[in-house]
Amino acid sequence: MNNDQELIILKHDLQILNKTQDVYLLSLLDQARSLIFREGIKNDKTDDYNMAVIDYAAFLFRKRAGIEKVMPKHLRYELNNILFSQKMK
Repeated sequence: MNNDQELIILKHDLQILNKTQDVYLLSLLDQARSLIFREGIKNDKTDDYNMAVIDYAAFLFRKRAGIEKVMPKHLRYELNNILFSQKMK
């Protein structure tokens, strides 16, 4: 999945219809990739990894808006499952 596809899915998740925040959302996707890598998760080009990046970026967007303060449990489980799966290979 490339950046454009991730951006489209992220915008659908956040219900954003215009392009005014595209640059900001792309930076959130980059930050999400960086934070996920810092946790020891490698980009294995799977849909699970790509959706985790999108979910993490959506969380960062909502966190800045003050809607979510703590990482949602489903995102933590998603990241843990990917990490454990990669460690078992």
